[in-house]
Amino acid sequence: MVLLALKRIVQVFAAFASACSRSRLFWAWLLILVWPATVLARLPEPPEVAARAYLLLDVTTNQVLAARDPDMEVEPASLTKLMTAYLVFDALRARRITLEQTFPVSERAWRMPGSRMFIEPRMQVPVEDLLKGMIVQSGNDATVALAEGVAGSVERFVELMNQQARALGMTRTRYMNPEGLTAPGHVTTARDLSILASRLIKDFPEYVPYYAIQRYRYPGTPAANDMNRNLLLFRDPTVDGLKTGYTAAAGYCLVATARRQFSGLGEGAAGERRLLSIVLGAASENARAAESQKLLNWGFSAYEAVRLFAPGQPVAEPPVWKGQAATVKLGRPEGVVVSVPAGQAAHLRTEVLRTDPLVAPLLKDQPLGTLRITTASGEAVTEVPLFVLETVREAGFFGRLWGAIRLWLR
Repeated sequence: MVLLALKRIVQVFAAFASACSRSRLFWAWLLILVWPATVLARLPEPPEVAARAYLLLDVTTNQVLAARDPDMEVEPASLTKLMTAYLVFDALRARRITLEQTFPVSERAWRMPGSRMFIEPRMQVPVEDLLKGMIVQSGNDATVALAEGVAGSVERFVELMNQQARALGMTRTRYMNPEGLTAPGHVTTARDLSILASRLIKDFPEYVPYYAIQRYRYPGTPAANDMNRNLLLFRDPTVDGLKTGYTAAAGYCLVATARRQFSGLGEGAAGERRLLSIVLGAASENARAAESQKLLNWGFSAYEAVRLFAPGQPVAEPPVWKGQAATVKLGRPEGVVVSVPAGQAAHLRTEVLRTDPLVAPLLKDQPLGTLRITTASGEAVTEVPLFVLETVREAGFFGRLWGAIRLWLR
């Protein structure tokens, strides 16, 4: 961002030299003094973050607001359990298992080192309690019990983890176990974690509340280790997840997410905005919480959410050929919300990019075109795909014939 701003400033100085040659000294000096400040105002500088790598994602708009070394491979520690949870949630959604179903505790699960929920081989533990033990207590024993219960073995579950990582586009992630203990080749990146965490939130919203539980202990187990290690759950009421991690090699890590309201522009433009911070390799438990809080607060204040189009509102209605309707409505079922530097919302420009001609049939939810959003100076903000909001069926024989003639004449 800084390099882009400096490039703009250099361009301004070039404009100044040209202006001076035409004796427009006053306006050139005004350009020098005012425009650089405007450019820099559009590019908020993120805070200094004491960690090996970090990334801040606006989940609502799918925009990366800040990052440092987001593609550096690191050990994920217990952040691994986000993928374990994703697969368990998927099994619940597909009704392959239920929350009430019980899983046995194997010898392997019972003997797991590190964080535990202290379950024993004599127990038959409901899936919901194992989830709470894995999420709140970061129990490695609960994690292995879930992996064995879902896939039959830990090894098969790890295969599924890597398959799912590839399906989500996590290109630099490799899993060697479901719990996150140090193992050769067990790596991920801040960017891949942002993909996984945001998809978990969007794909399984009904299970996200588990990550906001502050304390949990399974009946009959020791009271120790019953507090969620995500300290932000106790400090910030807008934070509702997600997961901590620590090993000597990984340092202290935290994937944190918070929801806050935004006012938007215009009537009915208000809504809820979610940010996601990934902080990897902080120096202590308190440091990872403080650095994550710093990132979240900066993101909510330095950038504002703007609703450009309401859910289901057409962004464009281009003409359709050979269809029962003359036009097709393009938009997004969830609407269009973007994050822009604070104070810049009124200066946005939009452009619809699509292929032409559009020929029926066009089916509802079919991707068709892109909405490009830029600042008044032409800087890219983001691009979002557009979809067909209402099906346009193919016309009858004579309608298709007339459409073909019109296309040929065109």
